Amino acid sequence: MTQADFLRAPFPAPVERPEAEITGRRRYFNRELSWLAFNWRVLEEAANPAVPLLERLRFLSISATNLDEFYTVRVAGLRALVRNGTPTPSEDGRTPAEQLRLIHDDARRLMKMQQITYKKLKREMEAQGIEILTRSKLTGKDLKHLEDHFLHKVFPVLSPLAIDPAHPFPFIPNTGFTLALELEREEDHRILQALLPIPQQVARFVTLPAAPGEHRCLPLEELLLLHLDMLFPGYVMRGHCAFRVLRDSDLEVEDEAEDLVRSFESALKRRRRGEVIRMKISAGAPPELRQLIMEELHAAPDEVVEVRGLLGVADLKELVLSSRPDLLWPPFTPRVPERVQDHEGDMFAAIRQKDMLLHHPYETFDLVIRFLEQAARDPNVLAIKQTLYRTSWDSPIVSALCEAAEAGKSVTALVELKARFDEAANIRQSRRLERAGAHVVYGFMHLKTHAKISTVVRREGDNLVTYTHYGTGNYHPITARIYTDLSFFTCDAALGRDATKVFNYLSGYVQPQGLENLAIAPMTLKPRLLEMIRAEADHARAGRPAEIWIKLNSLIEPEVIDALYAASQAGVKISLVVRGICGLRPGIKGLSENIRVKSVVGRFLEHSRIVCFGNGGGLPSQQARVFLSSADWMGRNLNRRVETLVEALNPTVKNQIMGQIMAANLADEAQSWVLQPDGSYQRQLSSATGGPLFSCHRFFMDNPSLSGRGTAGAKDVPRLARPRDEVAAE
Repeated sequence: MTQADFLRAPFPAPVERPEAEITGRRRYFNRELSWLAFNWRVLEEAANPAVPLLERLRFLSISATNLDEFYTVRVAGLRALVRNGTPTPSEDGRTPAEQLRLIHDDARRLMKMQQITYKKLKREMEAQGIEILTRSKLTGKDLKHLEDHFLHKVFPVLSPLAIDPAHPFPFIPNTGFTLALELEREEDHRILQALLPIPQQVARFVTLPAAPGEHRCLPLEELLLLHLDMLFPGYVMRGHCAFRVLRDSDLEVEDEAEDLVRSFESALKRRRRGEVIRMKISAGAPPELRQLIMEELHAAPDEVVEVRGLLGVADLKELVLSSRPDLLWPPFTPRVPERVQDHEGDMFAAIRQKDMLLHHPYETFDLVIRFLEQAARDPNVLAIKQTLYRTSWDSPIVSALCEAAEAGKSVTALVELKARFDEAANIRQSRRLERAGAHVVYGFMHLKTHAKISTVVRREGDNLVTYTHYGTGNYHPITARIYTDLSFFTCDAALGRDATKVFNYLSGYVQPQGLENLAIAPMTLKPRLLEMIRAEADHARAGRPAEIWIKLNSLIEPEVIDALYAASQAGVKISLVVRGICGLRPGIKGLSENIRVKSVVGRFLEHSRIVCFGNGGGLPSQQARVFLSSADWMGRNLNRRVETLVEALNPTVKNQIMGQIMAANLADEAQSWVLQPDGSYQRQLSSATGGPLFSCHRFFMDNPSLSGRGTAGAKDVPRLARPRDEVAAE
C-alpha cells in the first residue's frame, strides 16, 4: 500500500454496538489497560524477525523498564486510592480495585512473555557467539579470571548483611536487587539468614575471556554465589533466592514550600523509601526465607511475582553491544538542511531567509544546539529565554546558556523541577545556571511547564529581532537521536511576541493577553482544539470536504474524545496516529464509524504532536490549518500543564508537516498496529500491493532533506500524499 492508496482507502466497516454501550461510560477504553497494550506492542518488537537481534534485545529491555515505571507511578496511585477508600471510577466506569485486578492479570502475562522472549533471544544470541553463562558452564580459565575480577572490582563494594535480633532487616531501595541466603555454619550447623545487596553501581553482566568476534558473560548474581566462601567463610549454602523491589515513586511537595529546590531534594529522598508496590522473587526460594522477606518488606501476596528466569530484564540493555554492528540497526547519520549549509552554518541567516522546520532525528538536533551556541557568542544578541523540561546530564544546551550569562547577556531559564525521574538532574542544572549568572525560575507549584520554547533577541540595525524555536520534544540531544520530533524556527514578529508573553507568564505570573498565533494550556489550548473540531463538523454538515489528521503520543481526555465522536457523527473523516494510550474507541456505528486509529512502533520513538484540519478544503490542501504542539491530549496536558499549540502559516512548512510527515505516517504499514473496536491491535503482515511493506522511518532515512529549502524531496512523496494545490500546479 502506498501513501496514495492509504489516502484513497475507505474506512473499515463500522461495528454494531448496543445503544447503551455507545452512550454509557464504556465508550472509552481504560487508560491503564491501553498503556499495557502499548507495552505489549513494544515487547512484540522483541520478537519481530525484521528487527536486528540486539535491537530486539533492546526492545525487551525497554518493555521491562516501561513496566517498572508504570508500577511505581500508575499502579502506586491506584493502590493509594484503594487504600484511602476512594471508589471514584475511571472514565470507562471501572473502580480503582477493578483496574488493579485487570492490571495485575495482564501484567503477569506480560512478565511471563518477557521471560519466554528472553529465552528465545538467548538461544539466537548463542548462535551468534554471544553467551550468557551459568556457573556450571565455566572453564578453569574463566574461574581464575572471575576470582581476580571479584576480588578487585566487586568485593570492595559488597556489604553482606546477617539477619538476626542484632542485625535488623535492612532497607532495600527502589529497584534494589538482592540475594537472600540460607547458610549453615560448618562447626555447629547453626542456620544463618543473610542478605547480599547487589550494588547498582556495578555492571550486571561480567565479561569473560572470549575468542575474537564472540562475547561471553556471567550475571553478577552468579559471580556472587560463586564466591560466597569469601563472603561467609565457614558457612555452606543450604538455599538461596534473588528478589527485586519496586517502590511508590510519586513525589509529594508541600504547597507552601518556601524553597522549592530544597523541598524537591527532600521529596527525592522520601521516594527511595516509598511503599513496596511489586516484588519479584526467583522461583524455588526457601519457604521461610521467602516469608521473612515478604513480612519485612510488607509485601502482600498479590504484590509478589515469582520468576522462572532472569530477574531485572531491564538490565539486558548492557548486552546491546556496539562491538557487534552486524546485529544492530545500520548506522544512520542525521542530515544538515541545505539552507543551513548555504549560509555556512549561520542559523540566524537561515531563519531570516524563511521559517525553517527540522524533522528529528532525520535532520540533526545539533542545529538546535548551534542556535543557542551561536546566540551565546554573538555580540549582537542581548537576551535568551529557554524552557528546560528534560535534558541530558551534561547538557550542551545548559552549557550554551551558561556561556551566554557569563558573557553578560540576559539569560532566563525556566527549569521544570517536576519532570518525573529527572528532578535530580534538573536541580543540578538549575544550580549550574545560577552560578553562571542566569535568572532561573521554576514555574508554578500546581502546573508543570511542558512547553518547548526558546527565544533569542538580537539587535539588527535599529531594530530588535526575536528568533524563536518551538518544539514538540525536549531539549535533550541524546533522546533526539531516537525520538521523532519537530523543531520550528522563525523570526516572525508575532510568534516572537507570543513566546515572550508565555515567558512573562512563567516568570512573573502575568497571564498572556492577545496571543496572535499561539494557544497555551491550561487556558486557551483545549478550547481552541474543541472550537476547530466543531468547525470541521460544520464543514461536513454543509457538504464541504471535512477531515482531521492527528498525531499524538496519548489520547484520553474525555471532552476532546467526545468532540471527535461528534465530528465523526457529522461526517468528518478522522485519522489518528496515537503511539501509546488511546481512550477513543474507533469504528463503532453511530459513534465513531468515521474514525480510524493506528499506532506506529519501530526503530524511532514517535514523539511529535501534530494536528491538521481540512478547513473546508479537505486534506491535504493549502486551505488546511496545520499545527504543531508540545501537548498530548490528556487531562494532565490540557488542564494541568503549560503547553503550546502553534499554527504553521508558512506554505512550505505546512507542506512539510501535512503532505510529507503526516502522509507518510498515515501510509506506514511496516510498523503500524491498527486499533480495533474491541481494544485489540492488529498488525498488517502483508502489503496490499504485494510488494514490501511501506515504512515511514525508512522513507525519511532514505529520502533527501524534506526541509532544506522546502522543496527538496517533494518529488519522492507519492502524488496524493502531497498538498492537492501543489499537485494541481504541476
